[in-house]
Amino acid sequence: MKGVAGIVASTALILGLIVLWEIACRTLHFPAYVLPPPSAVAKAIAADLPGLASAAWITLSRALLALAVCSVTATAIALVIATSPLLERAVKPVAVAVQVTPIIAIAPLVVIWTGLEHTERAIVILAAVVAFFPVFSGALTGLKSADPDLERLFDLYGANRWQRLFRLRLPAAVPFMLEGHKVAAGQAVIGAVVAEFVAGSGGAQGLAWRILEASNRLQTARMFAALVVLGLLGALLHALLEIVERAGLKWWRGR
Repeated sequence: MKGVAGIVASTALILGLIVLWEIACRTLHFPAYVLPPPSAVAKAIAADLPGLASAAWITLSRALLALAVCSVTATAIALVIATSPLLERAVKPVAVAVQVTPIIAIAPLVVIWTGLEHTERAIVILAAVVAFFPVFSGALTGLKSADPDLERLFDLYGANRWQRLFRLRLPAAVPFMLEGHKVAAGQAVIGAVVAEFVAGSGGAQGLAWRILEASNRLQTARMFAALVVLGLLGALLHALLEIVERAGLKWWRGR
């Protein structure tokens, strides 16, 4: 019942905001190129639904590929440095530095390095960089969260560092890793969209390209249509990962 009540409350809030938006546009007579009413945005979505769906798939596929890349690399790095405090002290500042560097600052370099004719590679790399830290941080934190009593039990039985890592620390890290991936998924979508903006070529025809194209033509309703699809894409991806997280935690607690 709580889940249903939450959905109803969220739906009511969104509908209320849409109604207020429509009323404000009609009563205050905003120019359509400044702020189109929701009805105009809905017409733009209906008129260009196949194109928006295709662009959304392009953006989503690049974001998911970036998430897979950063999941493998970040988890592998976390597993390696979890066995050595010295390695952790060496690698963690570099990971933090990558995280706090604005993606927009390094995007032109990555586009040049991957080749102007391969913008999709640059987009995936940049999205993976943005999504890297949540996965890395979640995995590293989880790997250090094992029960101290179990740690002492492993000491008692003379377990080596790899047995301790894969039989104790890795299972203990599952909830943290699931949460890290859920955060990273949203970051990957953001990174993909920003990278598409920077790539700025017809070869990167995701949702960012649709927004840029509509902006250059002052078609604000089409810009909002792409933003609505992008928001729905992010919400659906987050909901899917929440389902995966619940299933993973259910399995983990059963173990």
